[in-house]
Amino acid sequence: MNMAMKIPVVVLSGFLGSGKTTLLVKLLEEAAARGLKPGVLMNELGKRDIDGELVARSASIRFPLEKLLDGCICCTKKDEIQAALAGLLHQEPDLLLLELTGVANPEEIVEQLAEPGLLSKLYLHRVITLIDAEHALEYNSIFASDKQLVRTLRCQLSAADDLIINKTDLVPPAHNRKVTEMIRKYNAEGRVHYAVNANIPLASLFTAIHPLPRRTPLTAATAGGSHRGARSPFQVVQPHRHSPVDSTSAEQAPTSFSRINTISLPIREPLQISASRLERFIKKWNPGLLRAKGYIRFSQPERAAYLMQYSGKRFNWEAMDYDGPLYLVLIGYRLPERTIAEEWALLH
Repeated sequence: MNMAMKIPVVVLSGFLGSGKTTLLVKLLEEAAARGLKPGVLMNELGKRDIDGELVARSASIRFPLEKLLDGCICCTKKDEIQAALAGLLHQEPDLLLLELTGVANPEEIVEQLAEPGLLSKLYLHRVITLIDAEHALEYNSIFASDKQLVRTLRCQLSAADDLIINKTDLVPPAHNRKVTEMIRKYNAEGRVHYAVNANIPLASLFTAIHPLPRRTPLTAATAGGSHRGARSPFQVVQPHRHSPVDSTSAEQAPTSFSRINTISLPIREPLQISASRLERFIKKWNPGLLRAKGYIRFSQPERAAYLMQYSGKRFNWEAMDYDGPLYLVLIGYRLPERTIAEEWALLH
């Protein structure tokens, strides 16, 4: 296939809580403003889909979306990548955006894109890695005993064409300089951007990406116009969880996160406890807790639903028009799963 007919792939990498989903929404908006039809593949470690729901709600366009849940795309979910990408390619996108889990090694994804079945249809446009400015310097010491995880974090840096040092407003300039020095130890050539809320100029990330010829041409009418925020009628691939990998092969697959675990805690009814009591329960599992998120509905006030996100030891609560299942997801390092489940059952 002519290179001009191949679909560019942008890979979003970065550790848990670094801001990948926030950047993904911005990239989707920029693609729409350029008259591009994006396709998205999202991977989450847990069985519950939160980030995909958030992206679908936050973006002002509709787009083909595939999800791989309950495992990492570079190891236990490796066998499912081609099927997921095939589903997206069927929708004739102009580019693909792949958001990896926070513990995925992007180098292994790059290798997957070079498989014969994909090489003729796709090409790697760039790898973008986000770095949490506030906590990046701590990871080597926190995870010192997990050599595979440390290697994965370093590969996230070395594989990147663009490195976004995010959340720079939370640390002094001297700290940001130290983060930059750390990054340069593993990647001397990638472009470094400094950002708050993953907000950087996006034009350079879209260099040489143009709408591709397709059976049903996109016009200003069908693409929702050329201005940011326009509503587009792009067909949506309904999110779904792919078939699980055979348990035997999954156990044998090399992992990038040998001691990272995900715990999904169900909520059977609106919570009777307060938000502050819930926050105390979540913070109790520090320092091993790295990320928490979930859809929560409290009995008071007025049975309101919220999207709760905990990252970088900070909570963010957002009121949502949401009537789906309620649950809380904890992601961490050596979390005591049984103890957490027992205390959760007593709490709510």
